[in-house]
Amino acid sequence: MSNEKLNIPLMFNPNMENHIYFLGIGGIGMSALAHYFKLIGMNVSGYDKTPSVVTQSLEEEGIKVYFEPDEKHIDTVTVMIYTPAIKQHPEFETALKKGIPVMKRAEVLGIISHHYRTLAIAGTHGKTTTSSMLAWLMKGCGLDATAFLGGISRNLNGNFSFGNSDFCVVEADEFDRSFLQLSPEMAAITSVDPDHLDIYGTETAVLNSYQDFANRVSGFLLIHEASKGVEWGRPFATYGIHAGEYQAINIRFGQMGTYFDYKSEKHTIQDIFLPIPGEHNVLNATAAITLALNAGAEVGKIKQTLREFKGIYRRFEIVLHSDEISLIDDYAHHPTELEAAVQTAKSLFPDRQVITVFQPHLFSRTKDFFQGFAKAISMSDAAILLPIYPARELPISGVSSALILDKIENIPKIICEKSELTEVLSKWIQKPTTILMTGAGDIDREVENIKNFIKNS
Repeated sequence: MSNEKLNIPLMFNPNMENHIYFLGIGGIGMSALAHYFKLIGMNVSGYDKTPSVVTQSLEEEGIKVYFEPDEKHIDTVTVMIYTPAIKQHPEFETALKKGIPVMKRAEVLGIISHHYRTLAIAGTHGKTTTSSMLAWLMKGCGLDATAFLGGISRNLNGNFSFGNSDFCVVEADEFDRSFLQLSPEMAAITSVDPDHLDIYGTETAVLNSYQDFANRVSGFLLIHEASKGVEWGRPFATYGIHAGEYQAINIRFGQMGTYFDYKSEKHTIQDIFLPIPGEHNVLNATAAITLALNAGAEVGKIKQTLREFKGIYRRFEIVLHSDEISLIDDYAHHPTELEAAVQTAKSLFPDRQVITVFQPHLFSRTKDFFQGFAKAISMSDAAILLPIYPARELPISGVSSALILDKIENIPKIICEKSELTEVLSKWIQKPTTILMTGAGDIDREVENIKNFIKNS
């Protein structure tokens, strides 16, 4: 792999004398960059707070991951890449004192993406699934794109894939305005619902940021039709279900997937089977198909490639399924996402009790959206809330999971610790049952315990 092919700044050229250190290497976006630089021949190492599936995959590639800070780790470091989720860290302070260049993850991804024909997926919801679908479609339809994803794709066996074309698929993250480092050739915006108000402050600021992102797109811009009324300040196309210039129509739901037709002015593709459930995923697929076709993907391969899509880790992942009980794990951490997850579980298994287990993510998000969370959860048949996962935040006075619990209506509800989950479930399950595990914190670490509990009960 030549430097000319990569055409990136000297500090990032394949050279083992260049040592890139990732502060927060276990993060989904950070680890994708770490995989990339390791693959092109760089010396890569990093720090993370705790071991995980992600850090294990890095170590399996020969990347050294530290779990205790030590300034000796960066003795030979030439560039430090950090995530804004880490507020203070002794290795970061040491790097500054030594004059080691420090760069945000988004800045580095922006540098890399500028040297590709970049297709970016932005939006409050659906961007991980849509970008993963798009990367898989590009690979299967004659355009093998490099991909930086925000989740673990089961087709690509990770959150990064190195392609052989000059295309790059990127999940464009709005957190910390990271997506404004990108200048994509094409992009889709799936939604502009307010989120990350701890960063933005107001809903208007969120929308302004999306408008700024839209105006960084040099070519084709696709917008979900619900957002077409926004003053985008540039030409765009729309997509939707029975709406927009690119449409999903004739939708038929099966128990483990969905059939639909794709329709645009240039293309009609009938009887597409999407092997993951939910109308929201039909929307995601419609956006992915549209960008792939506009990039030149072979239309004749769309159906078969999408039929082979295996989904993403923790995106409505059916972990266990039987006639009596199903266990589903989902990353939903915003009211709109939670509502979609509960609705999908209810429609997929209409004759079952649905127990939603929810771990709120961030004190600020809970404060901003507790009523929306409660409304979504109230669609379930029972609700179990875990304490708030703080992530990067300190507690906020008066903000706890009780804010949500108090607003949940007309169903059994409780707050419990993770260690008490199986005990509560053992009392609440009325077979047939669907258990829906939701949240963006560390609730996923309890899924295996619940799975074993179900198998042994």
